[in-house]
Amino acid sequence: MRPLQISPETAVKLAEALNIPLEQLMHMPQHILLQKMAELNKKEEEK
Repeated sequence: MRPLQISPETAVKLAEALNIPLEQLMHMPQHILLQKMAELNKKEEEK
């Protein structure tokens, strides 16, 4: 599995938004990360 193709700044922001450690985020499969980002986006739209 190749590393995620995101910038370090984006990785830090995502880890904070998802309340997970940065290391866990970087080892997360891309399809799971995309699913979590969609959930996060849905929560933001509800506000």
